[in-house]
Amino acid sequence: MGKTYAGARLRRLREERGLSQAALARALDLSPSYLNQLEHDARPLTVPVLLRLTEELGVEAGYFAPSDTARLNTELREAMAAELAAGRLTAGDLDDLAARLPAVGRVLLDLQRTRRDTAEQLAVLAGDRGLPEPETARTPHEEVREFFYRRTNYVHELDLAAERSAADTGLRRGTAHSALAERLSSAHGVRITTSDGLGDRLHRYDPGTRVLHLAPGLRPGRQAFRMATELAHLEHGPLLSELAAQDNPEGSTAFALTRIGLAHHFAAALILPYAAFHAEAERSRYDIEHLADHFGVGYETVCHRLSTLQRPRLRGVPFSFVRVDRAGNVSKRQSATPFHFSRTGGTCPLWNVYDAFAAPGRVHVQVAAMPDGRRYLWTARTVTRSPGGWGRPGKTFAIGLGCELRHAHRLVYSAGLDLADQAAATPIGLGCKVCDRPACPQRSAPPLGRPLAVRERSSSFVPYPMADRPDDGAR
Repeated sequence: MGKTYAGARLRRLREERGLSQAALARALDLSPSYLNQLEHDARPLTVPVLLRLTEELGVEAGYFAPSDTARLNTELREAMAAELAAGRLTAGDLDDLAARLPAVGRVLLDLQRTRRDTAEQLAVLAGDRGLPEPETARTPHEEVREFFYRRTNYVHELDLAAERSAADTGLRRGTAHSALAERLSSAHGVRITTSDGLGDRLHRYDPGTRVLHLAPGLRPGRQAFRMATELAHLEHGPLLSELAAQDNPEGSTAFALTRIGLAHHFAAALILPYAAFHAEAERSRYDIEHLADHFGVGYETVCHRLSTLQRPRLRGVPFSFVRVDRAGNVSKRQSATPFHFSRTGGTCPLWNVYDAFAAPGRVHVQVAAMPDGRRYLWTARTVTRSPGGWGRPGKTFAIGLGCELRHAHRLVYSAGLDLADQAAATPIGLGCKVCDRPACPQRSAPPLGRPLAVRERSSSFVPYPMADRPDDGAR
């Protein structure tokens, strides 16, 4: 085990529990001076002390690991780009803040967002049309993404409720559609019908008539997911609201979207109950296509569910899940890992999710290295949906599922790969505007806070060469 310094986390947890240093030291059988050194990062956490801490304070060992440093660091660089460019801060300052005081870093991000939102509102009131670009303000969908990220994409209370509902409903593999239809009818008097009058909607529930309308083109698995979603609202509506209100005010768009996201989380957990799905995933070495056939659901549904297997004492491989289109737009992004792509500047063109469009339906595998040295195993495959009927346009996405390389041996996709060969990894980045790879020929935008080397009498294969020194200007 490498040295782990987690003084800020330990101090914050102790204060949340209302314990003094002396009281916690007694509970851990440590001297107060030793605990004080731990809280001030004068000493690293040892394995025996870490085990005692997790038992005494009731947290997982991962609480003290700086697993979200990469993501937080990226967001801090984006938010503090002007300060970096002006030399008031250095990248090292932000690295240290993210690693040692992550709570302070998140507060700083919140303050920056509030400042930008206020500036935009003032500009509107003053009639100024020089407004910030839309990416400066966090959208409601990004708020929902943050809600699930802070919970490592797993909502314990909801997942347990779904597992209990699966048992009560008598839901077994291959019987989801009929079992859910019976549950909705017998317990809630809901009648299910297929309707051609839904337009572009996939389903619509009418609470007055208690009729659930489903689009006729939906396959049985997708129909079952819509039924499970409505069951979440009917049987666990107060819980959905209670959870959503933890991060967003009731009545807000983000609150409503979070409730939808939680209902979808419940639906996936109901159709794919945690214990059974986790056991089959481990047995098959996380073979996505096998799991889709075994449980009778789609490829994307399996990938989404795999990214939620973070139940305490029964964890699966921590995955990041992403869905992108041909233009590089990210329509879904959920993560139980520190992997993070920037909100500014798009995603990395060297990432294998874009290769998937060249060979639709085939699983692509890539070992990718991030600028901070972390390496990941990524799988990517396209999925296509069609509303049915001649001439009606469908939609195609690439689904990416990735994990840190230390977990790759548990996946069937690592077969035949030399995971120890660092040179074999494809160097990718967090997004061009925050990527630290100065020599990348695929860069689509200059990096934030880094001076460019603008030379009139020479050219470079790299589209945005960076200055080696602050005074390396135009020449």
